[in-house]
Amino acid sequence: MPPLRGLLPLAIGLLAWQLLADPGSPYFPPPSRWFAELWASARGGELLVALAQTTVTLFLGLLAATVGGAVLGALIGASRGADRAAGPTLEFLRVLPAAALVPLAALLLGYTQSMKLAVVVLPAMWPVLLTVRAARRSVSPVLLDVTRTLGLSWWQRTRKVLVPSLTPSVLLGVRVAGPLALIISLLVEIVTRIDGIGALMGAAQANFRSAQVFGLLVVAGVLGFIVNLLVNRAEEMVRSRLSGEVRR
Repeated sequence: MPPLRGLLPLAIGLLAWQLLADPGSPYFPPPSRWFAELWASARGGELLVALAQTTVTLFLGLLAATVGGAVLGALIGASRGADRAAGPTLEFLRVLPAAALVPLAALLLGYTQSMKLAVVVLPAMWPVLLTVRAARRSVSPVLLDVTRTLGLSWWQRTRKVLVPSLTPSVLLGVRVAGPLALIISLLVEIVTRIDGIGALMGAAQANFRSAQVFGLLVVAGVLGFIVNLLVNRAEEMVRSRLSGEVRR
């Protein structure tokens, strides 16, 4: 598989690290110590629980960001007046760092999974919202007028015209939002110590357990790789289905 072949340089680098690293190094331990630490965490159950918490937050946040961004982007892009009115506010919110949202979210929701999810959704929503907004503005009014002339209902216009027109932009936004949602999930967990891979990573760093930090970094990387692979597969399936509907 091409994605797996792309991991070959990383595998070679890890092998070289294993062969050349000092086994007693406190800062750059060999990969064998990373996996020993991961195995100990997995046997104790804390690694699997943390991985499940991060994964649930990631996928729920990405789903909510995709739906919310697509709907808001389509609504704002449909009206020039709404687009001009919402533009400055959208640009202001878009550039807010995710870490800056944590104190406010903690005040409103407490240090809970709901707070972590809320902080993930807002920044991850912008790639989808902005791409769909731009795509909706570019839909030809003449095309929509033709569908009204043909007597198509609102649902038929949405399903036959708007959804195929906006879907590529939604997929593009999701491709950007997926890794972003994972980064923000880990960031919030590190900052707040809410259950997850990031919380384990922060605790390991505070206790100077560098091997565990490296091992958890590998877990986060594998999770990001899986997310990217799933997004690509979903994109291929949706594009194939849309092409089939167009041919029919």
